[in-house]
Amino acid sequence: MSPTPQQRRAARHQLATDPAAPTARRGSGGRKKPITVEAIVSTAFAIVEKEGYDALTMRRVATELETGPSSLYAHVVNKEDLDELLIGRLCARIELPEPDPARWRQQITGVCAQLRDQYLRYPGISRAAFAAAPSHLDTLRVSEGMLAILLAGGIDPQVAAWAIDSLQLYVNAYSLEVSLANKRLSRSDDTWVVGREELLRRFAALPDTFPRTKRYAAELTAGTVQDRFDFTIGLMIDGLPGARRDA
Repeated sequence: MSPTPQQRRAARHQLATDPAAPTARRGSGGRKKPITVEAIVSTAFAIVEKEGYDALTMRRVATELETGPSSLYAHVVNKEDLDELLIGRLCARIELPEPDPARWRQQITGVCAQLRDQYLRYPGISRAAFAAAPSHLDTLRVSEGMLAILLAGGIDPQVAAWAIDSLQLYVNAYSLEVSLANKRLSRSDDTWVVGREELLRRFAALPDTFPRTKRYAAELTAGTVQDRFDFTIGLMIDGLPGARRDA
C-alpha cells in the first residue's frame, strides 16, 4: 500500500529529501503528466515565480495540472504541507561552507545572502518560511550549517541559537518587503512606493515639528536595499557577545 500524504510528510522530517533544484513545469504537447509531488512542487514554483506567492492556491496548482484540487490531496496534506515542500526545496539549494574560525563572519553573511536570493527569485515566498516546520530536514540542514559557523566564531551555543532565529527572521522579512515593494512598483497606477528624490522633497516640506527628520533627510534616505541588508546583517553579527574579533 502506498504511503499516505501524512506519512510522506512525517518522513520528510526524518529522512533526507531530494535536493534537486526546483524547475518550472514545461508544456507536454497536450498530454497530461502524472500527478506527483514533484509535479505539484514544480508547478507551484512556476506560479510563484511568474505571479507571486499571493497567486498560489491549491486550486490554482490543480488548474495548471489540469486536474481537480482533490487530486492534489493524494500527494500533499494541505497548503501548509506544500509551503513546507517549497521552503525545503529552496533550502536544499543553499551551499554551506566548512566552518572557518577566521572567516565565520563572511560565511554566515554568505548563507544569509543565499537565502535572500532564493526568496527574491520567487516573490513573496518568504511568507511561507515564517510558519515552516523547524523539523523539516532540508530547513534543519541550513540551521545546522549556520550553527556550526557561529560556534566556530566563538559564539556561546545559546546565543548562537537565538542569533540563527533572528537572522532568518530578518532575511524572511527583508525578502517579503522587497517583493511587496517591487510588486507595487510594477503597477503604473500605484504611487505608494516613491523614490529617494520624492522622499527628500516630502521631508523638506515637513513642518518644523520634525526638525531631525528634515535635517537628516539625506541620511534617512541614503543607500540601496542591498546596502541596508548588508548593514543590518553586519550589525546583528557584530553585536553577538563572545564573538571572535580576529575574523
